Amino acid sequence: MTESQGTHEQPHSSSAPVHPEWPPPPPYQPGTEPAPHRKKRTRGPVGLLAAVAIVAAAVGGGTAYAFQELTGKDTVATAGSSTTVVPAGKRGDVAAIAAAVSPSVVEINASLADGSSTGSGVIITSGGEIVTNNHVVSGASSIKVRTSEGKSYTAEVVGTDSSKDLALIKLRGASGLKPAALGDSSGVQVGDTVVAIGSPEGLTGTVTSGIVSALDRDVTVSTDENQGQGQGGDGQWPFQFGGRQFNGDTGSSTTTYKAIQTDASLNPGNSGGALIDASGHVIGINSAMYSSAQASSSSDAGSIGLGFAIPIDTVRSDLAKLRAGSGS
Repeated sequence: MTESQGTHEQPHSSSAPVHPEWPPPPPYQPGTEPAPHRKKRTRGPVGLLAAVAIVAAAVGGGTAYAFQELTGKDTVATAGSSTTVVPAGKRGDVAAIAAAVSPSVVEINASLADGSSTGSGVIITSGGEIVTNNHVVSGASSIKVRTSEGKSYTAEVVGTDSSKDLALIKLRGASGLKPAALGDSSGVQVGDTVVAIGSPEGLTGTVTSGIVSALDRDVTVSTDENQGQGQGGDGQWPFQFGGRQFNGDTGSSTTTYKAIQTDASLNPGNSGGALIDASGHVIGINSAMYSSAQASSSSDAGSIGLGFAIPIDTVRSDLAKLRAGSGS
């Protein structure tokens, strides 16, 4: 039996027919896929802040203020390579220093149970944080502050440290104030030019000048708020130096701190004010001075060039404690 023979059909192709006029597809080449679309990066707040900070540093000064305005945070202006308070050509010029820093120094009037206390303070943030001496506001029932422009504020005590004779107060409803640039007291040398700004005898914005007379002086003051500023009503704060007592009795409760000695004229009311270097940076908070107000002759009255300031590095290291509301 033979196998039957028939006509075989060609298998049907499932692929699409190729048009004779269409060109063949290009051969496959690895690595030629189109690059993925990259999204355009947008500059966020951090990038904008960095750009502004760089520009501010390039032109000199204002970096801390720019950071504060963009972030809404109250930052302390510290002196640095980009902080220009007084132009280089005016370095050491008392008039230029006074013009630049006076808006950052205020007069403080505290009401006490047995009278009142007048002193000074240094603005450290645009929102109204002010550093002063503990003995200026200790025991105060109310505090009034007046700026160099004559504007008055009510203030409250944030924190105190009687062991260093420092206090931090905060103005109510303040904004846009000019903070002082805090310097570096570790670089201060004997003989450096300094300027003092404060409110002696309530004379707001009084400016005096001198030099750094000595460093690391041991100054002892009272820590007892009842000891009172101005025993006998003369507005002088008692302190001890070199084994002697000045301006009255410091009492049995005392503390001793290292201070910068200056011959810049300081009088009652200068306490809490600024001691400033030749570049306009605050290097100390004036705290104790001997003023022979009870001298028998007019030639001996007033400042005798014996004043002391708490180094600004001490203030900076104590600031967190003061802001935390410590009271001691």
